[in-house]
Amino acid sequence: MRVPLLLLVITVFGSAACQRKREEPPPLSRDQMVGLMMEIYLAEARTSLLPVAKDSSYRLFLAYQDTLMHRRGVQDSTLRKAYAYYLQHPAELEAIYDAIIDSLSLREQLLREAPQGPRP
Repeated sequence: MRVPLLLLVITVFGSAACQRKREEPPPLSRDQMVGLMMEIYLAEARTSLLPVAKDSSYRLFLAYQDTLMHRRGVQDSTLRKAYAYYLQHPAELEAIYDAIIDSLSLREQLLREAPQGPRP
């Protein structure tokens, strides 16, 4: 009697463990993450160049980051969940960073090619 019961329990738990969990979509889409992260990185770069103490520039950056997220309608909890999701999906995270690098490289190239103002 014990062997069939044990076999039944193992079968039930084994089949439940093998069933694939339905994947939920990320809290922020790939394009949303690319745009938001790019703006955050640019904001961090801008505030780090300010002629103030490092802790002061960090505080300015945090305030600016809050403004960016509010403007895009993204809560900090949503951003944290999105980071957690993409950390669990490294191929998608790599695609996001590739898109950020490509976009920033294109911006840099366009800035270098843009005609400069009159030189004195």
